[in-house]
Amino acid sequence: MLTYDEIVGTLIIIVLAVMVGTVLQRLSGTGVGLVVAPVLSLVLGPTAGVLLTNMTTTISGFLLMLSVWSRIRWRQYWWIIIPALPGAWAGAWLVSQLSAAWLFILLGTIIVLALLITVSLRDLPEFTGRTATVVTGTLGGLFNSTSGVAAPVMVIYARISRWDQRSFAATLQPIFMTMGALSVVMKLWTGAVEDSPEAGVSLAVLVVFLVVAIVGGLAIALLLSRYVSALLARRMAMTLAGLGGISAIVRGVFQLSF
Repeated sequence: MLTYDEIVGTLIIIVLAVMVGTVLQRLSGTGVGLVVAPVLSLVLGPTAGVLLTNMTTTISGFLLMLSVWSRIRWRQYWWIIIPALPGAWAGAWLVSQLSAAWLFILLGTIIVLALLITVSLRDLPEFTGRTATVVTGTLGGLFNSTSGVAAPVMVIYARISRWDQRSFAATLQPIFMTMGALSVVMKLWTGAVEDSPEAGVSLAVLVVFLVVAIVGGLAIALLLSRYVSALLARRMAMTLAGLGGISAIVRGVFQLSF
């Protein structure tokens, strides 16, 4: 049982992580899952941490979607989201089968490998067929359920399909929103999650703090948008995600060893 001070400290860390992730998401188009997933997993445990990350991307994706509505390619959205459904189910099932230690290792490995692939694979061949879209949706749903991170999969798809950056960044928002919601529903349906015992408060209370943190992050991003470039925000998100991913792997290995 956590003490009052420990609960307050946990909530402060959650709010700060979500605010930073939301700021980077607003400035660069990606960032919430990359930054929030490893931090919340280290604080709450991998199961509750990724679930809360999924809730965060659902809320932030919805709010950001409203501001870029005219640039969203809805046809492309549906081609990605429909195959994401079985991927989200498979990810939720996997989460229900693995121990916390292996979930830490899986989460960290997915994040670190995804970042390495995103950075290293600059010149990818063009591939615009529907097969690539379906595979992207399925993998996105799977990765989002297991690690809370679907952005690297989407970035690789954008490169091979030569997707215009403005339209891509806009369409990502409803994709993240829906993938997050799918992951939450699938995990609750399969019984893969509990009521966040490591946080010391219920998920309902945590959701309230999420909404406050996201709205605050969007307000801060509005102020910083004149001074921070999208490139800098993207680099910051990837750096923080890399550090968090490595920390998750180390914690998982440590738990397996002792």
